[in-house]
Amino acid sequence: MRAGSALTLTPLLRRLLLPCRSSYVRTQKQRHPPPPPPFPQLAACRWQSGLMAHYGTEQRGRLHSPDYCLYFKNSKGKYISPFHDIPLCVGSNEVQEIPAKKSRTSGNETIFNMIVEVPRWTNAKMEIATKEPLNPIKQDVKKGKLRYVANIFPHKGCIWNYGAFPQTWEDPSHKDDSTGCCGDNDPIDVCEIGSQVRAIGEVVQVKVLGFLGLIDEGETDWKIIAISVDDPESQKIHDIDDVRKFKPGYLEATLDWFRLYKVPDGKPENQFAFDGMFKDKAFALEIVKSTHEYWKALVHKKSDGGAIKCTNLSVGTSPYCCNEEDIQAIVQLAPPLLEESSVSKEAEQWHFLGR
Repeated sequence: MRAGSALTLTPLLRRLLLPCRSSYVRTQKQRHPPPPPPFPQLAACRWQSGLMAHYGTEQRGRLHSPDYCLYFKNSKGKYISPFHDIPLCVGSNEVQEIPAKKSRTSGNETIFNMIVEVPRWTNAKMEIATKEPLNPIKQDVKKGKLRYVANIFPHKGCIWNYGAFPQTWEDPSHKDDSTGCCGDNDPIDVCEIGSQVRAIGEVVQVKVLGFLGLIDEGETDWKIIAISVDDPESQKIHDIDDVRKFKPGYLEATLDWFRLYKVPDGKPENQFAFDGMFKDKAFALEIVKSTHEYWKALVHKKSDGGAIKCTNLSVGTSPYCCNEEDIQAIVQLAPPLLEESSVSKEAEQWHFLGR
């Protein structure tokens, strides 16, 4: 689209935007490229290279506000959905099985793409917005308030780089045999335990180590434990028992964190599958594989995703696959980046939950 030209909504784009938040609707004067990002912890308007995959991000709106969006771009600078267009396995466009034949491996290990939503030690509850076109990363809102991860002594915010695997979906209509609960309607969550503090929107290549089965308000909510392949300790950590050996206390802290993180909001402690035991890599890979199959059914309209938006650029067999012009128009309807931002005092509050 040429600069200054009027924005014409095609019938497909109108259908995509109908359920969107009103914050997307802006005047034509506001539609211009955002200035460089002032926020050091964001992987925004920059490109990831080297060992990591080649993806870029672009900020819109104002950080720590409901209209903030972090959009994703592929290596060609085209807007994409992090949920649907970034492959689950590194080196494959559409994974048919895990491990995928064309996926990059480290030894016998399949390497996965993880999208960072909440960097370690931070509090803003950022997440892939599954119900908005192109699924940008936004700050979660509940009852009209922006959500922050509570500081529960001695932990500041999240104690790992927290994010999700693309092209996975915990189907809310599927009751898991192990938990007796249905999925939480989101991509599968990942806790990356490497030594680096990552950036919001960073796409990190990780290997799976195991998982924790969380029962969150009656829903199955798997928490995959993984480590970045560029971490200095990744060559000696291959399964959940290695975490206990080389990072003593980390799994116990993780269990305690997930047990208590909603208590400051007045909710009861969370419950766990398998009596809170961490399960090994082989079991975790089966979980990842099954959630990938549920995602394929979702994006091919074989499962009812409700309000989930499956707009994508690259899944050619999906009925939700769109052309570049319509996808670009979605982003241009978002507000430009505003440098002013303020963090809620809630993010600095500490909670002491001694037991």
